[in-house]
Amino acid sequence: MWCRRLLSYPFVQGQRSASRARSALAQLNRVLEAELEGIRGAGTWKSERVITSKQGPHIQVQGSKGGILNFCANNYLGLSSHPEVIRSGLDALEKFGAGLSSVRFICGTQNIHKELEEKIARFHQREDAILYASCFDANAGIFEALLTPEDAVLSDELNHASIIDGIRLCKANKYRYKHMDMQDLEAKLQEAQKHRLRLVATDGAFSMDGDIAPLKEICSLAQKYQALVFIDECHATGFLGPNGRGTDELLGVMDQVDIVNSTLGKALGGAAGGYTTGPKALIDLLRQRSRPYLFSNSLPPAVVGCASKALDLLLESNAIAQSMVAKTRRFRSKMAAAGFSISGNDHPICPVMLGEARLASVIADDMLERGIYVIGFSYPVVPKGKARIRVQISAVHSEDDIDRCVEAFVEVGRKHGALP
Repeated sequence: MWCRRLLSYPFVQGQRSASRARSALAQLNRVLEAELEGIRGAGTWKSERVITSKQGPHIQVQGSKGGILNFCANNYLGLSSHPEVIRSGLDALEKFGAGLSSVRFICGTQNIHKELEEKIARFHQREDAILYASCFDANAGIFEALLTPEDAVLSDELNHASIIDGIRLCKANKYRYKHMDMQDLEAKLQEAQKHRLRLVATDGAFSMDGDIAPLKEICSLAQKYQALVFIDECHATGFLGPNGRGTDELLGVMDQVDIVNSTLGKALGGAAGGYTTGPKALIDLLRQRSRPYLFSNSLPPAVVGCASKALDLLLESNAIAQSMVAKTRRFRSKMAAAGFSISGNDHPICPVMLGEARLASVIADDMLERGIYVIGFSYPVVPKGKARIRVQISAVHSEDDIDRCVEAFVEVGRKHGALP
């Protein structure tokens, strides 16, 4: 009897451990299902539509008949499927392989990475640049490496989530100022004078509202209080400003903005990748201490090739970027005339403000049935009560494309009571 009990003991213990594990998993599933049901009930569930073609103004969507007009991609210049950009990516793939299987400082740096960094710095008229897997990584890597508990960072309350998360990682003293409120920023700068370094962090163009940071005023306050200025240019690089260099060029303060973070994954080919550009000493420090750079694989050669060609096209001519200005104004003016509320300035991000999450969702679904691909944005992506459909104009949309989109909005808006 004693021997049988001894032999069975590990088996019994194993059964008990498995039972506890199943119980913990069941509890987790109950918690998760309750949370997911809450998201569905609030009308903020985010479904992923499946595209079965290249990114572009005209796409194929799984489950839809015929071609669909795409009005919600960050493909501002239409370079995601530009033939020269694609060819450059294929050439890099054939010459340099699928990937590096390594981080940069071990054996993951190729000459094309260095060439692209030099080209980015030249484009932004800065001393140096450093590549990341994404701009989310660039934002996650800069604040922790640069700022210490002796320093302060002052952040616009509507900054992108990646800036917010990057700031959370650092040990600097944190100040949040009201959205584009220069009086509040000045008050925070006065309060932060006791710290060693002061860094003002803002989006150049805010992605949810299409408004542009008042960089002239920010830079003026930064000079007054001896602060540094950081801007995230993901929704500006390539198409804002006379040469597409971004909001600092648009507003004439390129020499007053100290650090620029941006992306290769929107206007510059739309594949992936991000970067920081600024003083050489800062870039050198990031190569030594920035964790997303040190512990993430190098950008794939095909991505580097595509982005490099996109920059070449911009450095050769600004005609693509300028063609978008008139199209953006056409959409905004026609939608406003129809009675819609469009947020932001003359940015190609054109948020159609609807308020209710469920209304934004059903209008987006009905638009797809009419051949227009748009997406409703609601909490937590935007504040509660400020749901919208974010329309994005591309340089490769035709005037007929824009007019067809407006006509569909008017029809669907009237159907659901969003218009008289």
